[in-house]
Amino acid sequence: MPISIIRAQPADAETLVRLQIAAFHHDSVLYPEVELGGPPGYDSVEQMLEKIQQDETYKIVEGEVCIGGLVVFGKAAGQYHLDVIFLDPVAQNRGLGTLAMQFLERTYLASVWTLDTPTWAIRNQHFYEKFGFVKLYEFDHDDGTPLIAYEKRAAAET
Repeated sequence: MPISIIRAQPADAETLVRLQIAAFHHDSVLYPEVELGGPPGYDSVEQMLEKIQQDETYKIVEGEVCIGGLVVFGKAAGQYHLDVIFLDPVAQNRGLGTLAMQFLERTYLASVWTLDTPTWAIRNQHFYEKFGFVKLYEFDHDDGTPLIAYEKRAAAET
C-alpha cells in the first residue's frame, strides 16, 4: 500500500496520541528494564493539539490508515529539531522510519538537525546514527530520563 506523510490536523490528535502510546509502551517490550511510559505529554491529546497548532506535525498514512507521526520545530534559520517520531509497533521494521527520515531531508533545507533519545534506546541510536546523526552529550531531562543529544550537520558546499 502507498505510504504518505501529510500535515496533521486537529481531528488527527486522538489517533496520533493512541499511536504514540502504543509505540512508547512497546519500548518496555524491547527493553524490559524500562518502565511503561514515554516522553512528557506523550499520552495527552491536549499536548498533541498544541503540537499540531504550534509545530510542524505530520501523520504517516498507509493507504487510508494512520500508522505513525512525527513532530518537527524550527530552532533558528536552517536549524530544526526532531521532537518525536513514532510508528505503530505493527508497522515497525518495514522501512517506514527510513521513509520518514528521507521525507524530512527532502522537505527541510536544514543546515543542522537535532534530536534527543533515551540512553537505553539502543535501537533508536543505531537508527539515527545510520542517517548521520552524531552523539553530542548525555543529559537528564527534567523528569529524570537520561537522554542523548544528537546533531546532524549538512555537508559543507565545495
